[in-house]
Amino acid sequence: MNTNSNIYTVIYTTVIVVVVAAILAFVSQSLKSRQEANEKADTISQMMTAAGFGTKASFEKMGNAAVLARYDEEISEAFTVDALGNKVEDLQQGKVFSPSELKKLNYSIKGGENPALPVFLFKNGSTVVPVYGAGLWGPVWGYIAFETGSDKILGAYFDHESETAGLGAKIKDDPAFQAKFSGETADFGSENVFDIVKGGSPKDEAGKEIQDNKIDAITGATMTSQGLDKAIDTWLHAYAGYFNANSACAPQGESCCCSGCVNSCCASCPCEKCCLSTDCTAGCGETCCSQNCGCCGEGCCETKTEEV
Repeated sequence: MNTNSNIYTVIYTTVIVVVVAAILAFVSQSLKSRQEANEKADTISQMMTAAGFGTKASFEKMGNAAVLARYDEEISEAFTVDALGNKVEDLQQGKVFSPSELKKLNYSIKGGENPALPVFLFKNGSTVVPVYGAGLWGPVWGYIAFETGSDKILGAYFDHESETAGLGAKIKDDPAFQAKFSGETADFGSENVFDIVKGGSPKDEAGKEIQDNKIDAITGATMTSQGLDKAIDTWLHAYAGYFNANSACAPQGESCCCSGCVNSCCASCPCEKCCLSTDCTAGCGETCCSQNCGCCGEGCCETKTEEV
């Protein structure tokens, strides 16, 4: 065959492309299981970091097998819930959601649908849920751990695909930023369930935060902070039905505080609702004050008892 002919060039090029494509496909398939194992272990380490079982760095040193074994040891229950907070189905043992799976759920949530969302309960009393959204240059995602039966945040861990190093990338690289979430609360009754804003929450004269669902944004990373803020609001709003239905105060409604609930959700229960609600007007002073209700401050119960 004439090596200078057009036919030879076409055949030669085709053979090279086919061979290279076959090699790449073989390598990809050979590494697929390992890549999936790495991604699963990484996802689990993020969840368990948020839940307070260790640091991301410590999990990375353990190796995939040890991370999976620790997860199996510490997980109590994993399932999906609907928009009302009802359990849809239990997840298969070891099932977690990769960023690509969270991306699909995010499209559904933003599209006004109500997809079944995952919930992970751990034996240490934490409930972990994922969040996903868009940063400045690409997707951002992560996990937030709540005290089970409460709106109180125990911890959080976030990751990203391509945020700016030293700025937006701090959502992952700066432990101090993630630590800001610990001890804060989520306002599941609001569209702005949680806020990441410049300056954080305003403080009173004693230096205490006036609102516990706000933290300070990352300096110099406004767009990434806003993107993460929107992701958290979008996802936690989608989980509102579950958290409200499973709140320690939920079964008793407005009378929760007068019935002795000292969970953080009572902190936002106004004294008018606490001491004057139908179920507890008869014994407000005796019941509410004796239980040290979080929503009835000093002097509140005495005043309200007189009104009753």
